[in-house]
Parts: sequence; structure tokens; C-alpha cells
Amino acid sequence: MFNKIFSFVILALFAVGCAQNPETSKKEFNVEYEKFVLDNGLEVIFHIDPSDPVVAVSLTAHVGSAREKEGRTGFAHLFEHLLFLESENLGKGGLDKMTARIGGSGANGSTSRDRTNYLQTVPNDALEKMIWAEADKLGWFINTVTDPVLAKEKQVVKNEKRQGVDNQPYGHTSYVIDKNLYPADHPYNWQVIGSLEDLQNATLADVKEFFRRWYVPNNVTLTLVGDFDPKQAKEWVKKYFDEIPKGEPIESVTPRPGKIETSKKLYFEDNFARLPELTMTWPTVEQYHPDSYALDVLSEYLSSGKQAPLNVVLVDNKKLTSNVRMYNRTSELAGQAQLSIRAFADKDLDEVAVALEEAFAKFEKEGISEKDLARIKAGQETNFYNALSSVLGKGVQLTQYNIFANNPGFINEDIQNVLAVSTEDVMRVYNQYIKGKNYIATSFVPKENLIAALEGSEKAEVVEEKIIQGAEESFDASIQASYEKAPSSFDRSVEPPYGKAPEVKIPAVWEESLANGLKVYGIENHEVPLVQFNLVIDGGQLLDDPKKVGVANLLAQLMTKGTKSKTTAELEDAIEQLGASVNVYATTESTTISVNTLSRNYDEVMTLVKEIILEPRWDTAEFELAKQSTISRIRQLAASPNMVAQNEFNKLIYGEGNIRSQNILGNIKAVEAISIDDLRTYYEKFISPSVTRMHVVGDLGKINILASLQNLTTAWESKEVNIPAFDAPSRPETAQVYFYDIPDSKQSMLQFGYPALASTDPDFYSAEVMNYILGGGGFASRLTQELREGKGYTYGIRSSFSGGKVAGPFSISSGVRSNVTYESAQLVKDILIDYASTYTAEDLKTTQSFMIKSNARAFETASAKLKMLENISEYGWEADYVKGREKIVNEMTVERIQELAGAYLDPNTMIWLVVGDAKTQMKGLEKLGFGKPILVNQEKISMEVDR
Repeated sequence: MFNKIFSFVILALFAVGCAQNPETSKKEFNVEYEKFVLDNGLEVIFHIDPSDPVVAVSLTAHVGSAREKEGRTGFAHLFEHLLFLESENLGKGGLDKMTARIGGSGANGSTSRDRTNYLQTVPNDALEKMIWAEADKLGWFINTVTDPVLAKEKQVVKNEKRQGVDNQPYGHTSYVIDKNLYPADHPYNWQVIGSLEDLQNATLADVKEFFRRWYVPNNVTLTLVGDFDPKQAKEWVKKYFDEIPKGEPIESVTPRPGKIETSKKLYFEDNFARLPELTMTWPTVEQYHPDSYALDVLSEYLSSGKQAPLNVVLVDNKKLTSNVRMYNRTSELAGQAQLSIRAFADKDLDEVAVALEEAFAKFEKEGISEKDLARIKAGQETNFYNALSSVLGKGVQLTQYNIFANNPGFINEDIQNVLAVSTEDVMRVYNQYIKGKNYIATSFVPKENLIAALEGSEKAEVVEEKIIQGAEESFDASIQASYEKAPSSFDRSVEPPYGKAPEVKIPAVWEESLANGLKVYGIENHEVPLVQFNLVIDGGQLLDDPKKVGVANLLAQLMTKGTKSKTTAELEDAIEQLGASVNVYATTESTTISVNTLSRNYDEVMTLVKEIILEPRWDTAEFELAKQSTISRIRQLAASPNMVAQNEFNKLIYGEGNIRSQNILGNIKAVEAISIDDLRTYYEKFISPSVTRMHVVGDLGKINILASLQNLTTAWESKEVNIPAFDAPSRPETAQVYFYDIPDSKQSMLQFGYPALASTDPDFYSAEVMNYILGGGGFASRLTQELREGKGYTYGIRSSFSGGKVAGPFSISSGVRSNVTYESAQLVKDILIDYASTYTAEDLKTTQSFMIKSNARAFETASAKLKMLENISEYGWEADYVKGREKIVNEMTVERIQELAGAYLDPNTMIWLVVGDAKTQMKGLEKLGFGKPILVNQEKISMEVDR
């Protein structure tokens, strides 16, 4: 997706700049880089950005699922995992351990159809260490992969598939589409993550063959972006990568579009869906194809915005859905235009299909105007600068162009392709790829609602896993591999030293209180010509009537649905013509107006924000639509195991009498009872500058910002708002296991914990320091090392103190494969019991190193700076509160960690909530020793266990 973001936005940059000075604009917006190639074929890209003392390091292999063989799928994604685990010179878990010590962002990666990347942002004093570590991935890794390591990582990947696909509503949609859009021998016929069967059948020999073919220097790009000395970095790259042997030549691939001989209609009864969803897919063209740019515009015009033809017909006129999604997905070999409509619960997808034809006919008659074409392109300039606000984003984009356009400088050449798009092109690609063309139509419907599927649909072939106790193979991932080390001209086992320690600069913060009570906090920053700001209005759900929760959420939705002088469409158009975004959302404790804009358009955007605050439209049609949309979301979330776990946990933590126990959306009965007058009352009583904090980060200073607020100070009258103070919940006296049944769930969602600390509690940050090694430190944490790396039970697990204005919960959360539900819970219990007594001086050293060194990247992005301002305004902290936290970290002792663990990690007083398949998993949890589990939802359950 990155390629199109940059393509469209450069047009806006070019067009706007040329109106003033074409030559200046070309220079001003050029992303400079240096590229060189080693003798072994490794391509290296440098881009210098001295704004923060950090460097983004990415290693990207031109291999994704498209390079796999049928029956051996999922290998590229498997290597995304394996390459983090061990290498000859870093040792087992070495990269993750080093990441913690150096204060890195956390080694991460992703796999697509066509490439696999490995990413991390680190303080610049650790650059040589990272270059050393990345070289080990290519030249000194594969010998460390053993049968036990492979067996364990298969389980991790399969858990990822269960979590993201098998246990999610509509999770199998892409599988069904791709199986029917691409022939069996096409490399896009299978999913990137592969199949459970293929992963299980993969042998060590298969895996090593795949690595040696594709993970070679002549198929890899190394990109460094940030604050570093390029001359020194080039020497390090050559030192560590030069002697890695070149692989066999890699043949280029030829585009091969999907093929549909005749339109196909397929249905699937989805265990987790609560609403019927229709997805239609047409084969299009590969990335950078001349038509791909017009197809992007077409997709956005048809589906995005109040006046989009699909929204006008399906949402406003027919009231079949609250949302239409359409996009043009482009990959190296092919593309596909995809349109999805999740209908309301009582609607039939045949009605949706008829309405789609009407919407397309509307577009065919009216076309797209020059104004709409300009509007669609205009917003991309802001997206462009947002992408440039992080060194990692720049690195990803330069790599993308290098691999798939054979030139990182294509970022500038691509402008001409975007400039060429006309309204005629948009209509032409519609006629060429969509109108009257064969398609794949999938109907994903709830169980027992097959009648909602498109008439004439055939059953889709989907492989679903059965829950069988003891089905997974056993392994011992701790067994050390025995092998002859790969040769090197120097001793690579010696970790390179740190460079010069980076100088961490805390951003300068300015503050002001206005006459009406509005408090303003700002950070001036000129890295990119953007301003991001938000207005946080305290109250949120806390000001709802406990018997009619949902008013704050609905009001937030309605605030962007027009003003006194502008309809919803007119307001939306005014914002988008400026290339800005304005979003309003409610949380438990506040309502937030969030804005992103080019700095040159700030004043105009602020004028619109003032209208939104002071002159609501109270559009009854939009209100009814918002209610219907909210009810649909409530229905759908009721079948999402993740959301069920969070909602039920909140109920157990806070209790019935506390409004925090309720989902901010409310329940169906409450939402149906809400009137637009309820929203008016909330607005008139509670939306006040006296409880509002404004946070501003970007390319304008204090004088400009305050000048823009002058008339808001006089027009927005202050009123007294009393926010209810609900009692902080107390910790249970004894532990209890609770179970929420979702029949045939492929994973069990674990949510363990109890009420703990507010963010203002003297122990709060110390407790976070204590939690780093337990579950807050990613791969450095024991929970991850034991449950994921040691046992393969889960894809991910974490623990955290949520904080907040009142005591928020300490919680441990994870999704584990169903047939190890008890084993996972017992292992968590054991880790908690042993944590204090087994915490070491080395654990403390790792924690201190990470928490101090990571401050080098603490304020890199605008979002991080906004969060800093929010902390200052909400909790009354000083602008340099980070220094106080550093003092806590530096003075921490093992004894203090043990004391904190004793106070805040007691498994015997915790809530142990499991959301999963009760008939196979509930009874086993009695072995935890906390009594018989309590069934939360009162459905009849067979307690028989599959064997």
C-alpha cells in the first residue's frame, strides 16, 4: 500500500508547488538518497535525517508467498519468524536481548505476497551493532535451525493464523477469493500465512532449501535512514556483509493477472459473523501499471465520502448498511479491485447486489468531476508528510521503490504517472475492468442465516481446524543445535561497541490558559509542514446516564455530520479540499476532536473545527443512521472473542454499579432508546471549554495558535461540569476462574488480572519498570519467552498496568490455541508465583538499559509529542517528567522490584477469565486450584471433552 500513498501525494506536492515556483518545488520535495551495490549483489540505500538521534534499519528480501510452491506454502512468513530467533554469533534470542539492551523499538517484520522485511529503529549509537546483527541473518543463521526450533515456530505461526483468520469474523474471505480469482498454479492462489497442513508438513530440509535459494545478498536490500555518518556506515556495511557469498541468479517475474472465465457466487456460514457481508472482486493490474493510478482514484471516488455513489445509494437511500469499502489492491504480479458491504442484520445480500447495480448506473451517468478528482488527490499531500514523520516510514518507501521499480528514485519519477490521471481515465478503467466484467462474489453469513446469501451461490471450500486435545507434536526448543560454524575472516562473536551516546532533547513545551477556561499546550516542530492537534473534552462515557450508555459515543459520531451552515457532504468536502482530516471519538473519560492538516491550511481548518464545536447541525437522518450503525457494531463485537474478553473483564473488574464496566457503545436496548434530544442535553450541559485541553504539535508557533483561538475564546462559553467520581474498584479477596463460551472457538482468549494503580499513584511508574521483564518488554519478557518461545502456545502475550485517573487494572492478555488452555493458564500462574524470587540483577540491568536508551526515540513522531502533552495536561506532570522517570529507573534495585512484585502480582487474588470453547476447555481449568469455573454466559454446554 505504501507505493500508492507516495504516488498520489507527490502530485499534490508538485501541483501546489508549481503554482508558485516549479524549480523550487522539485528541489524542496525531493527525498535525497545514496545507493550502492556490494560485489555480492547486496543493494544498500542511505538517507540522512538528523532530526532525531535514531536510525531505522531495514533488511528486505525480495521473497514472499509468491516464491513458494503449492503444498509448501507459508515458508516466507515462517522465515519472517525464524530469522529473529537465533544466529550463530548473537546466540539464541540474541537479537531480542540486544534490542532490549540498546533501547530499540523492537525487532519486527512483515511478509507480503512479494517481499519479507525486518525492521527496527534504534538510537544511533547502536548502528554498528544492528548492521552486525542484520548480516548474521544472511550469513550465519541457517545452521541454527533445528527440528525442535522448527516445530516450535510452526506452532507460533499456526497460532497467528488462528488469531488473525480462523477465530475472526469474515477471516476466511481472502482465502475464498484468491482460490477462485487465481488459477491453482498462480502464486497468489494461496495465502501469505499458508495453510496449517502445509506448515505442519514442512521438513527441515524443505526450510533450509528455501532459505538458501532466496535469502542471499543478491536478492536483498539493506536500507538505513536517520542520523548517522554515511562514510562510517558504508565501512561497517562492507565489513559485515562483504564476505557473504552471492546466491544463484534470481530470475525476474512477469506480471500475470487473475483470471475469471465466468462470474462466481460463493457462500460461507461464518461461526463468528453476526451480519451478512458481500464482497465482490474483479481482476485488475499489477503495481505501477499505468491503469493502477486511475483505478485507485475510481475506488476512492465510488466508496469514500458522503457523496460517493455507493454511499448515496446503499447507505442513505436504501439504508442497507452504514459503510462501504472499496480499494484497488496491487501487487508485483497482479491486482484486484475489491468491494465489501457488511449489511444490517435484517438485510438480504440480494438487496445489496441490486443496490450496487443502481449505484454503478448512477456513476455511469454522472461520472467524476474535476473538483472531485482534485479533492481525492489533495488529501494525499498530508499523508505524504505523515509518512515522512518517521525514519522507518522513509526507509520502507525507499526500499519498496528499489525492489519493485528497480530504482529508489522512482518516488520522483512516479509523479508523472499520477499527473496523467484524468476524469476520462477514471471512467475508462471502470469500463475496462468493472462494468459488465466477470467477478467473484462471496457471501459470508451468520450460522443459520443462509437465506441472506446471494441467490445461486455455491458453498465455498474452507478448511476448518478441529479442536483435539493433545493434537500438537511435542518439542524441546531449548536443545542447542550442533553444527560447524560458517567461516568468517574475523571473530564475529564479539558484539561491536556502542558509538557516541546520543543527546536526547526533550521538546520545549509552551502552555496557555484562555479566558473561557480552555487550556492549550504546544510543541513547535518544523520537520514537516504539518500541524496535528486535538481537543480533549473531559467526561466522555462517565457523563452518560448509566441506564442509557451510548450517548457520548453517538454525539461524537454526529459532531462531524454537518454544521448549521453545512450539510454532512458540504462539511466533509470543505475538510477534504484542504487535505485535512477531522475525527471525533468518545472514550470512557473524554471526547476527543483529532485534527491533521497542512500548516498552511491550519487557520481554515480551525474555522471548520469551531463550526463543529459551536454549531452542530442535529441532522435527524444522520442520527438514525448512526444509531443503526452502532447497533450493528454491537452485534458484531458480541461475536469477536477479543472484544468479548475485554468487555467481560471490565464487568468483572468494575462491577455492575460502575459505568466503566459497560462498553462505550452501550447495549442494543439502550441505544434504541436514545433520542437526539439526549444528545442535545449532553452537548448543552457537558461540552465546555472549562473541561477541555488542547494539544498542538507542528509547524506553527504559540503566537499563531493563540491568534487562531481568539474568537473561540469569546464564542464558546464556559459552564461548570461535574464529572462523577466512581469509587475505585477493590481487588478480590480470592482468585476465581470465569468462562465465557464461544462454541468451536479455535483459540481461547485469556484475560487475567485485578484492579491496581492509577497513573498518578507514586508506585505506578515503578510498577511499570517491574513489569518490563514480566510481560511489558515484548520478546525480552518471561511471559513471551515461556508461552511463545518455549512452548509455542501463543502468537503473543503481554502484561500491563493500564493506569488512568482512577485505579486501572493490571492485566495479562493472550490468545492461545484451544487445546492448551489449562496448560497456558497454569504456566502464567507459575511465572507469577516465581517472579519475585527469580528476578536477577541481569534482569534489572536489561530493564534499565532499555528504559534509558529508548528515550532517544521517545519524541520522534508527532503522535509521541502529542502523547507527551496529553500526559502533562491530564496528570499535572512537569514538561521534563521523563527525567524524573529516568531517576526512578536508575535508582531501582532488585529488592525494590521484588517488593513491587509481592504487592502487585498476586495470582491468588486475581480474576482469571477465559473466552473459548467451553465443552472442551472449561472443566480442565478446575486444575488451576481456584475452584470450579463460573460460566459467564448461561448457555447449555456439553462438558464432554474431545479426545
